[in-house]
Amino acid sequence: MLAVKDEAGGLSFLVHPDLRKYVREEDRDYLDSLLEDFSERAKLDSEALFQQLCSLAVGPLIPCQVGELLAEYPQLMELSARFVLV
Repeated sequence: MLAVKDEAGGLSFLVHPDLRKYVREEDRDYLDSLLEDFSERAKLDSEALFQQLCSLAVGPLIPCQVGELLAEYPQLMELSARFVLV
């Protein structure tokens, strides 16, 4: 998953199009619920959600790279070109 801030401060989420292949069946409902929650919370306070996601240390989602500019991460930028908006 990739959380992307736009110039206006809005937050969008991009995921690998085959995400469901990589998530165990018993965890899919939880992940779907989590992504839905992220989308709703991003509308209310995108900056607080972004900061929370950047600082996760436990749980099913742990950031492997955190930054403000996607262009600073060429490998991630290339991979994310295939991602889709959730």
